[in-house]
Amino acid sequence: MAEHHVVIIGAGMGGLAAALRLATRGVRVTLLERASKPGGKMREVAVDGALVDSGPTVVTMREVFEDLFDAAGASLGDHLDLRQADVLARHAWSADERLDLYADIERSVEAIGDFAGSRQARLFRDFCARADDMFRTLERAFINEAAPTPLSLVLDSGLIPVARLKPYSTLWQDLGRFFPDERLRQLFGRYATYVGSSPFRAPPTLGIVAHVELGGVWLVEGGIHRLPAALAALAAERGVSLRFGSAVSEVLVQHGRAAGVRLANGEELAADAVLCNADSAALAAGLFGRKPKRAVRRHGVKARSLSAVTFSINAPTSGFPLVRHNVFFSRDYAGEFSAIFEQGRIPDEPTVYVCAQDRNDAGTDPGGPERLFCLVNAPPRGDIQPFDAGEIEQCEEHTFNLLARCGLQVDLAPERRVITTPTEFEHLFPATGGALYGRTSHGWQGPFSRSGARSKVPRLYLAGGSVHPGPGVPMAAISGRLAAEAVLEDLSST
Repeated sequence: MAEHHVVIIGAGMGGLAAALRLATRGVRVTLLERASKPGGKMREVAVDGALVDSGPTVVTMREVFEDLFDAAGASLGDHLDLRQADVLARHAWSADERLDLYADIERSVEAIGDFAGSRQARLFRDFCARADDMFRTLERAFINEAAPTPLSLVLDSGLIPVARLKPYSTLWQDLGRFFPDERLRQLFGRYATYVGSSPFRAPPTLGIVAHVELGGVWLVEGGIHRLPAALAALAAERGVSLRFGSAVSEVLVQHGRAAGVRLANGEELAADAVLCNADSAALAAGLFGRKPKRAVRRHGVKARSLSAVTFSINAPTSGFPLVRHNVFFSRDYAGEFSAIFEQGRIPDEPTVYVCAQDRNDAGTDPGGPERLFCLVNAPPRGDIQPFDAGEIEQCEEHTFNLLARCGLQVDLAPERRVITTPTEFEHLFPATGGALYGRTSHGWQGPFSRSGARSKVPRLYLAGGSVHPGPGVPMAAISGRLAAEAVLEDLSST
C-alpha cells in the first residue's frame, strides 16, 4: 500500500496508534498536530519551576500497548519504564475514615473487612467476580468491535450474558446490591466519572473498571507524557512524517469523499484518506469545514460529558499521608452530580482527586514542595457560560476546605498553582465546552451512541476518546487500531 497516503489530524493517543499501525503496513502517513508536541490530553503544566502531569496519570490494560509496540516490531519495555502500583488509591471521607485499595484483591478484601465488616468484604468479592464476567462479555463483542449495536452484542454474546449486564438499570442502583456501606457505593460509583458520566445515570457495565484496575495500574517512570513521546519517536522511525505546529483548518471533500486537508497557513495536502483524532464535536460544529459537518451526528449540550476544574500544584503539604493516587469524597454524592448535570454549576463540596506525583506506594514524604494534580468535576459550559473569577475562587475554597477536613493542608500561594477551568479546556479542545470525555454514557443506549471508526463521509475516519470504544488511554489506543483497520480494509478494495 505504499502508493496510498493517509493524513492524520491530531497526535493524541488514537492518532499515534493509528499512524504507527498504518506505517508498519506500508502506508505513507502524515501526522499533523497543532501543538508543539504529541499527547493530546496528556498535558504537562509548568508550575514554579516544575512540570506537573495534568491529564491522564496512569496506564491500564498494558496488553493494549504491548500489542501496539509489537505490531511495529518493537518492545514496550525497551522504550518505557513501567512500574506497577501496589496501592490503587487511598480514599478518605474524613480525617478518621480512610481506605486503601490494592492491586492484590486479597489485600483489598482484608482492608474492606477492616473498614466496613466481613459481610461487606464478601460482597466486594462478589462484585469483582461480576466485573470479570461483564468484561468477558464486553471485550470481544463491544470494546474490540468496530461498530457495535445492542443487536450485535446480543448476537455475539448471547441473550443471557447480556441480560446479566442489567442494561436498563444504573450503576448506582446496581452497586446497592453489593455495597450496603454507602461509602463504598460512593467509591465504586466514581467509576462512572472515568467516562465523564454520572453514576446515577450511567449503566452498570462501568463496573468493569474494577476488572481493569485489578489487571494492573502502571506508572510511567518520568511521567506519562513519555508514552506519546515514545510512540511519536517510533512512528518517525517507521516513516511517519510528523509535523508539529501544523493546525488544520479544513478537511477537503471532493466527489463526496475526503480527499485531503487544508492547513491554517493555506497549504493543501492531498490524501487517499483522512483520519481525524480531534474531538468529534469539532467536526460536527464545522471547525474543519462545512462539508465534513455531516460526518458525525452533532449531540446537544446536555449530552456532553463532564468537564473539570484542575489545580496543577508545586507546593509543600502536611497532615494527610498521601500516596500516588488519592480520592477525597464529598458528603452529598447525589447533590454533587445534580449540581453538575441538572443545574450546570460546580458542586458546593466536590469530590477531589489528587495525584501526588512525587509519592510512592509507601507514601514517603518527598520533603519540601511536591507536585500535585488536583481535579474536581465541573459542567461543560466553557463555550456558552464561561466561569467568572468568583466561581473559580469559590471552587478553590470548597476544594481545599474538603481536603483540610480530611487532614490535608496545602500551601496555596498563587505562584505555586495553575488553575485550568472548562473555559480553558474549551480553548484547548474547541466545540466541546470543555467536556473531556466526548459525550456521556448515560442510559442503556449511551455506550452505543459514540461514532465508530468510519464516519458518514467516505474516506474520513475517526479516532480518539470521543468515539468508540470511549475515553481513557487504552480505549483511545484501541480506537486508533480500529480506525487503522478500517482504513486498510477500504484502501485494499481500490
